[in-house]
Amino acid sequence: MTKTFKIVVSAKTETSAAKIVTVAHQSGIAGLTACTARRLYFLRGDLSRADAARLAAELLADPVTESAAINPPLPAGMVVEITRLPGVTDPPAGNLRRAAHRMGIAGLRQAATGQQFLLDGDLSAAEIRRLATEILSNPVIEQIAVNAPIEPPFVSPQPADDTTDTIPLTRATDADLTAISADRRLALDLAEMRAVQAYFRRENREPTDVELETIAQTWSEHCVHKTFNATIDYLGPLPGAPADSDPVPQKIESLFKTYIKAATERVKKPWLKSVFVDNAGIFTFDDRFDLAFKAETHNHPSALEPFGGANTGVGGVIRDIIGVSARPIANTDVLCFGLPDLPAESLPAGVLHPRRIAEGVVHGVEDYGNKMGIPTVNGAILYHEGYTANPLVFCGCLGMLPAGGHPSAAKPGDAIVVIGGRTGRDGLRGATFSSMEMDVDTGDIAGTAVQIGHPIHEKQALEVILRARDEGLYSAITDCGAGGLSSAVGEMAAQLGAVVQLDAVPLKYPGLRPWEIWLSEAQERMVLAVPPENRARLKEIADGQNIDCVRIGVFTDSGRLVLRVNDRTVADMRLDFLHDGLPTRRLKAEWTSKLRMTNDE
Repeated sequence: MTKTFKIVVSAKTETSAAKIVTVAHQSGIAGLTACTARRLYFLRGDLSRADAARLAAELLADPVTESAAINPPLPAGMVVEITRLPGVTDPPAGNLRRAAHRMGIAGLRQAATGQQFLLDGDLSAAEIRRLATEILSNPVIEQIAVNAPIEPPFVSPQPADDTTDTIPLTRATDADLTAISADRRLALDLAEMRAVQAYFRRENREPTDVELETIAQTWSEHCVHKTFNATIDYLGPLPGAPADSDPVPQKIESLFKTYIKAATERVKKPWLKSVFVDNAGIFTFDDRFDLAFKAETHNHPSALEPFGGANTGVGGVIRDIIGVSARPIANTDVLCFGLPDLPAESLPAGVLHPRRIAEGVVHGVEDYGNKMGIPTVNGAILYHEGYTANPLVFCGCLGMLPAGGHPSAAKPGDAIVVIGGRTGRDGLRGATFSSMEMDVDTGDIAGTAVQIGHPIHEKQALEVILRARDEGLYSAITDCGAGGLSSAVGEMAAQLGAVVQLDAVPLKYPGLRPWEIWLSEAQERMVLAVPPENRARLKEIADGQNIDCVRIGVFTDSGRLVLRVNDRTVADMRLDFLHDGLPTRRLKAEWTSKLRMTNDE
């Protein structure tokens, strides 16, 4: 019989969380005088009360300093309970489930964690609600209950859902195309939607939702830097001319190629081995070793969920280092926040206070690296009012690998193998979300785009990759960055072709549709091209680290990306269109010199 147990763990000598009280006072909630925090655990499955008591005593509470109560009544007074939203990654709960099974308690099928806060002071109902939503929790990823027991955040059992939708695109008007892009959060402009429409007219059919989402991911600003690669009609001084020179009409064919990439190409240092072509840059260290380095921003997610955004930002650059077959050895960061003393009444609508963003980001950065054993060796923090609504979170990672030790050429016939974490709905549309402009409604629509990292899974995947690299078990590797399998497999197959069986992908829970399986970022996963004769050995290594290692398809020489669910094809596109069919954006820019403005005046 399925039973659910709620376990509350509290300190034997409870004290108020002074920091929470201080933050409440800074936020204008002066009536809070004390706040006591307790941990919550929810267990569901074929369990007895004795099983729950054993888990509480042996895993969940320190018998010296803590007490655990099973299914206790809600305490009197003001109480706030918090858990993750159903479906949001909960790493401690996953570890609890695995530990229970090792203890022989195999009946534990679901677990979840949370917190309980006991409040003291003179607080109105509105202040309690504000305290719960603005200080104690983050509604983007968490749910709350005030003065009532919270419901366990278990995902209800769902049947497999292989539903795909066909999108009526080929006869759509320009207004329809714009509406489709907005409704599905594709972040594609009208010219791009027209290019998609023209392609499917040539194919003589309508696109599926899987195909449309794949195109949106591949063409997103996040993945292809459309602004940097745009053609710019520029009016300004010629290169090298004084800033107050007469403006001259010029055309810039891609800022990226003309300036960013060109600067590196002009240097042509012999120690630069791989630049702008892989997950991370690779350069020579000595005759035995190469170094890899990657830095990128994680701004939008950190603005909505500071801990999770920064946590997965660090996880992402670490994953990029692993994606060039290197061992991560050091992290770095540059963090830019709004003013910490900003009055609460000056905060824009829908924006977290800079103090809260800073606290969450710093904690997120240190948490991920610490759990993987990677130190943060340097960094910087900047404060300016311009970062109030959109903090900048730059994360970087340095890695080391044997000289020439990164294989990067998948071959037809290689198996497409996924190792690491499972796929869920958190991380959906991460690429297109990161390409959209933020506004007051962003937090309401982007919950699934913000993920929660699982550094222990990434550490397990790292150890598998390093052993597989040293044994020469794979032909190519990449990470599941923004866009998930769509990004990883799509990039690896760009000059080849691929057939993917989506129902073979390991899931956190059933019920995901094909496009969700294909697009979810699901942080701690790597995709490898593995020759058939090496699959068994790779699986043996992964089993030793207790992580999934699953064949989901094969690389081909067809030039097409084919996705299947069971015996049904849900996507079939030419890879040259997917990677080269994006229309070049046309922008205008004009230089205005302060000196010229002064002289004119």
